[in-house]
Parts: sequence; structure tokens; C-alpha cells
Amino acid sequence: MYLISAYFDETTTKKLQEYINRIYEATGNGFMVENHVPPHMTISALEARNVDVLVPGFETLEGSLTSQEIQIVSLGQFLPYVFYGAPILNDYLQQMSQKVFDTFKDIPEVTVSRYYRPGSWLPHITLGKQLSKEQMSKALEAMQDFTPIKGKIVRIGLSTVNPHKDIRIITLE
Repeated sequence: MYLISAYFDETTTKKLQEYINRIYEATGNGFMVENHVPPHMTISALEARNVDVLVPGFETLEGSLTSQEIQIVSLGQFLPYVFYGAPILNDYLQQMSQKVFDTFKDIPEVTVSRYYRPGSWLPHITLGKQLSKEQMSKALEAMQDFTPIKGKIVRIGLSTVNPHKDIRIITLE
């Protein structure tokens, strides 16, 4: 499994990392911190035999996506294990999702996850993962003072999962 993810400006990244750390402290669940998962928003999840079939397509995205502001306005849960921050799905994010999907959809050796296709993608920024039922409650309690964040997407990356490791990064203009 490989991810195409959006990364944020320094201020937004710092704030999101504070939230990740707060959830870790409140729950004792260290998945995000111990695995060094940076604050990011997955745009696409791709199954491929190896990364070599993905790199050429990923590199074509350079210059075709721009850096823009988003608003992270609420918190949510994918029950039973994930706690996340949710941005508004605006035209910018919809177009980014479509562009990334179109880039990889016709590569024979690649399967785009059904959860990351345009029209079925729910953009989110994971703040806690592999949380138990009790930990989910503690995470929600720890995040009661959450306020919306205006942030900017400044990079996209192609990465592996478990452990998270960036393979290629594109800086957006």
C-alpha cells in the first residue's frame, strides 16, 4: 500500500502535531507518535506491486497542483479506531482528488482504494489511530477545546505505510 498525501505549512503542522500529542497523552495510545506519522491528509491510497510503477505518474503531478488554503473545521471518528480532524471538502480538494485519481486510474498494475475515489473520498487528518473504545472517549474529551484551523497545503508526497516513509515529495506553488 502506498499513499499520496497532502502536507501542511509549518504553523498548521505544528498545531496538528500538538493535537496528536495531546491525544497520545490523554489515551496512552502512541501509534501516531511512536511510528513518526506526520500530520497529513491522504488524498489517495494505492495498491501496487512496487513503487516503481507509481513514481512516473506521481512526478507528472508536479506543476499541475497548487498550494492553497483549507479550513479544518470539525473532529470525527471512524469507529472503532480512528480519531480525525475534518476539512471542508471545497472545490480545491475535490479537484486535487480528481487529478490524483485520474493520474493513477489507468495504470494496469495499480488499484485505487474505493475509499479514495472522487465522490467517495472523505478528507480527514488522522490525529489518533488504533484507539480502543475507551481511548476514543478520552481523545474526544481531550479535544473539547478544538477550534477551526485555517491551514495551507504546501506539499504532496508519495509514501509507504507501516512505517510511514516518504518516497518522493513535490512542493506546491
